[in-house]
Amino acid sequence: MEQTCQDVKPTTRTTVAVIPGDGIGPEITRAVVKILEAAGVPLDWEWREAGLSCIEQAPNGLPTETLGAIERHRVAIKGPTATPSGVGHKSVNVTIRKSLDLYANVRPVRSLPGVKTRYENVDLVIVRENIEDTYGGIEHRQSPEVVQCLKVITRPGSLAAARYAFELARSWGRKRVTCVHKANIHKLSDGLFLSCFQEVAADYPDILADDILVDNACMQLVTAPERFDVLLTPNLYGDILSDLAAGLVGGLGVAPAGNIGNNVAVFEAVHGTAPDIAGTGLANPTALLLSAVQMLRYLNLHAHATRIEAALRQVFSDGVRTRDLGGSASTDMFTSAIVSALPPLLDTEAEQGARQVIAEDHRHAAPRPQTWEVRGVDVFVEHIGIPEVPTQVGPFTLKLISNRGTKVFPGPTPPITLVDWHRCRYLAENAVGDRDILQLLETVGLNHTWVHIEKLRHADGEACYSKAQGE
Repeated sequence: MEQTCQDVKPTTRTTVAVIPGDGIGPEITRAVVKILEAAGVPLDWEWREAGLSCIEQAPNGLPTETLGAIERHRVAIKGPTATPSGVGHKSVNVTIRKSLDLYANVRPVRSLPGVKTRYENVDLVIVRENIEDTYGGIEHRQSPEVVQCLKVITRPGSLAAARYAFELARSWGRKRVTCVHKANIHKLSDGLFLSCFQEVAADYPDILADDILVDNACMQLVTAPERFDVLLTPNLYGDILSDLAAGLVGGLGVAPAGNIGNNVAVFEAVHGTAPDIAGTGLANPTALLLSAVQMLRYLNLHAHATRIEAALRQVFSDGVRTRDLGGSASTDMFTSAIVSALPPLLDTEAEQGARQVIAEDHRHAAPRPQTWEVRGVDVFVEHIGIPEVPTQVGPFTLKLISNRGTKVFPGPTPPITLVDWHRCRYLAENAVGDRDILQLLETVGLNHTWVHIEKLRHADGEACYSKAQGE
């Protein structure tokens, strides 16, 4: 007989903000809440809206009342929300993550019984830095032919994600953390992410630590996924790799996700809204249910989490699947099967399970350099063909001109396609100030349109900027 909440030792109840989302979101959210209530999980719900249904009320798709509910209860579960491509509002998911500083995105990837894939026994976790990288969304159209997107990697953000990955590995009984990066090309940005990983790894001698280039990681994931345990990634790589990894076990329809901050966590289904099947009763609630299981472990409700996951795995073993996984069960049939498969929850189990991963603020500041000087300027100019900019202005000497990162001056111009956006690098023998830079811009601007500048700094005599290709 299924055990009800009355059979379990009374415990403190927690209120969770519930965001159904768009498309199939309301259907799978109702299914998950039904399962959790049938399992007697001590949770209450505050339902709030986000996504397309809120655009008139909140142009960004996230009403202040919804964000406030997440902040107030400190935990939320969220269905998928739609994000238009190229136009319209920004991603509600990203807005929530950035607004609440949910700096770690946690994506467990585990094979399910009865879900046929090319692989068996996949069991890994991706911890993705969740705030920075190109997801800052800092983009500018620099010229008619060029758009710039800033890739921002910070020491505090990288340390926080790395620390969480190692804490998770220790708490979940994992043995190895692998940092995924492209520091051979992005020497400064990914180089910083990698160095922060190595710094944190020194505090966890019980956990193996290694690193891998992101392109190699992709190949290894589709040839030998069993070699990985916990993967730590910057934001963009993690977004791509976590979807790739989900494909190893059946797709996004079975892939959970949690967004973790110091005081708040949001658990969500990361798959699409599937508007073509919305309202037909064909939606698969597995991803959101596994996200809810992750949420229960976050809340230290380990016995409830284990019980619900066991029921889900039993249903898959019994061959009950929704249409997207080759089955014929409707959303309601699948949900009812899980409820019926719930094993008893014994009173002695209530406190068992791995300890919660505590997200603490480990983002320590780096030691400040003794000298931090501006020793040059990159002046980006809009021009068709290689610009004839002045070679000497005050303390500055023109050292090179590059186009899309490739040196085109001095020396012979390589046979590349030139766009109307050139980086003119001016360097000085000694430190310069803003007045020197303004004089340079005024002089360059007499005959050319400059669109952007970057100060070139030295820290304790070491250059803090990248070379051009071919330099």
